[in-house]
Amino acid sequence: MNIYEYALQMEKDGEAYYRDLASKTTNKGLITILTMLADEEVVHYKTIEQMQNEDSNASMANVPVLGTAKNIFQDMAGDVSALKFEDNQVELYKKAAEVEDDAAKFYTEKAAELENPDYKELFLRLAEEEKKHAHLLNNIVEFVARPQQWVEDAEFSNLDEY
Repeated sequence: MNIYEYALQMEKDGEAYYRDLASKTTNKGLITILTMLADEEVVHYKTIEQMQNEDSNASMANVPVLGTAKNIFQDMAGDVSALKFEDNQVELYKKAAEVEDDAAKFYTEKAAELENPDYKELFLRLAEEEKKHAHLLNNIVEFVARPQQWVEDAEFSNLDEY
């Protein structure tokens, strides 16, 4: 399996995982964030597919998922009644964050192997996107693990770090 095939499978698996997570929560804000993450994995998939097909116009759209997520977290903070989560959700989000960290490492390592400088740059951008996803998921872990304290501390402000 070449790096493009592996990356395509990673992105397809990520999309499926986020859609599955979205189906396992009743919190509308989290459903929106998880769906956005799934949709972003589709964008990544299409970018990698372009590279695999040696498309000289391969590019990746810039999607401001963290800014949008911050707004959603702020909206959720205003609705304390929606801050009830099942215990197993924390572990599911932790797993997703770990997968995103691994994906970021993969893209960073494989960028060094690519000869095409444009593709190398795209792989590095993919790595940065996966880091943003991991950061967002770590915020979700904190939010789901201790929602009231998380809201009181306004931790969603650290989404600006990326």
